[in-house]
Amino acid sequence: MESKFEFAKELVKKAGQYILDHMKEDLYVETKSSPTDLVTRLDKEVQELLVGEILSRYPKDKICAEEGCLRASVQEGKVWVIDPIDGTNNFVAQQEDFAVMMAYFENGRGQFGLIYDVVKGDCYHGGGKFPVCRNNQLLAPFKAKPLGDFLIAGNSGMLETNEWGLADLSRAVLGVRVYGSAAISFAKILSGRLLTYVTYLQPWDYAAASILGESLGYRVVTLSGEAPDFQTRQPVMMLPLEMQEEIQSYIYERKKLKCNFQKDLLKNMKRY
Repeated sequence: MESKFEFAKELVKKAGQYILDHMKEDLYVETKSSPTDLVTRLDKEVQELLVGEILSRYPKDKICAEEGCLRASVQEGKVWVIDPIDGTNNFVAQQEDFAVMMAYFENGRGQFGLIYDVVKGDCYHGGGKFPVCRNNQLLAPFKAKPLGDFLIAGNSGMLETNEWGLADLSRAVLGVRVYGSAAISFAKILSGRLLTYVTYLQPWDYAAASILGESLGYRVVTLSGEAPDFQTRQPVMMLPLEMQEEIQSYIYERKKLKCNFQKDLLKNMKRY
């Protein structure tokens, strides 16, 4: 496993250098599911680089990746989960605040994860039996403090409509940040700069963070508090286990209270 981990660290940096070498060229930007869901030629080329290097070295391993139709289940065998450029909108509009992400699983168990902030050159790596570091610096486990002393990150649309009670939570904390990248948001949680990140994500968006965070006292869960399925797009959050109950009292229980209020209102309306 040690040699595989070292190979992965070298590979994400190779992918990052490829992006830096070509990011000033024509990106050939296309849309996928919506006008704000972008993909560039570099997303595709970087994924091809990563997949090619992995399968050349480990031909029996499987791949789950964002672009194309590589969708191996992390529950079955040796599986690499890849997001070639997380934060593509940031990449296109700002050319910063994006990252390469990889995670490695064996029969459903995360062995290590990597988040590589390409422009800053910061590589978050570890998990499983490996210590979690930013470059060569060990990252500290989560340290609790009052909820009102923390910043959180989230989805701006969810915040605007108070979906899943995100606006309720935002009023209980110090403030909310929107970074436009799951990788960048997760990296700030791992560094102790954010308490939680709440949004809708695909497996390749949260796979690396789920492994990295576990060693530091964090967990990636659905907004109803369950383990994510690693197969579909789901509403998820990364949070410290120590404060999960307190956070979910805003994110989960208040949504149920709203549903109960609506049911009571309908009952009253039927009386008249």
